[in-house]
Amino acid sequence: MVVGRNPLVEALTTGANIDKILVARKASGEAIDQVRTLAREKNIPIQYVPNEKLNGLTNINHQGIIAFKSAVIYQDLQQVIDWVLSKGETPLFLMLDGVTDVRNIGAMSRSALCCGAQAIIIPDKGVGALNEDAVKSSAGALEQIQVCRVDSLLKALDTLHLNGIKVYTSEMNAKSKVYELPLSEPSCIIMGNEEKGVQSYLTKAADDKFTIPMKGDFDSFNVSVAAGIILYEAMKQRLLTYE
Repeated sequence: MVVGRNPLVEALTTGANIDKILVARKASGEAIDQVRTLAREKNIPIQYVPNEKLNGLTNINHQGIIAFKSAVIYQDLQQVIDWVLSKGETPLFLMLDGVTDVRNIGAMSRSALCCGAQAIIIPDKGVGALNEDAVKSSAGALEQIQVCRVDSLLKALDTLHLNGIKVYTSEMNAKSKVYELPLSEPSCIIMGNEEKGVQSYLTKAADDKFTIPMKGDFDSFNVSVAAGIILYEAMKQRLLTYE
C-alpha cells in the first residue's frame, strides 16, 4: 500500500503502478485534488469510503487516503491491438467481466498465455485485484501477458469491432457449440462473474453466443476451467489452420 497524501502524489507522479485508490468521503485539500487529477489522467479508479475503513487497513496516519499497488503494468487496448497486428499475429483476447476471485483470474491468465492469447481486458471496477496472489496463481503469466484496463467494457467492445475482432460469450441455451466458432479468426472471449455470468448488455453486444457441451445435469464448469477449454479450442483451430 501507499499511505498518505504526499507519498501517493509522489508515487503517481513518478509512474508507480497503482491498482486503485481509497479516499475518505470527507477528505479534502490540495493534495486530494491533485490525486484525483492524476488518477483521472492515468485511468486509476477511486473509491470513496468511510474513514473507519482506512483505519482498519493501517495503523499509520493515512490522512484520508490509501492506494494499492498493482503487480502488473496496464496497457492501452488500441496500442496492444496494433502491436499484435504489427507482429503478424491473429488477435486472441480474453475479457473478464466481474471475475472477482484472484485465483480464477490467475488460472485464466495462465491458460491464456499457454494457448497463445496475447492480452486480457479488465474493467477498472468490479474485478479482482491483480495483486501478488493473482500473479502467484498465474505462475507468473500475468507478468508476461498484456493486461488492458478500460473504463468501459462496452467501449472496449466497440474498439475490438472497429479493428475487425469478433467477440464471443457463453450462454447455457446458445445454439452454437464452442468448437463451431471460427476461433482461428481475430477473436475475443468474454468470461463472466463466477455466479452471475456475463452482463446482459455485453451479451447483446457480442457477435455470437456459444455453449460448452457437458455430460450430465450439473450446472456449469468453473469459470477458469471453462476459459481453459475455450482457449484450448482456439489454439487447436489455429494450429490446424496455420500448419
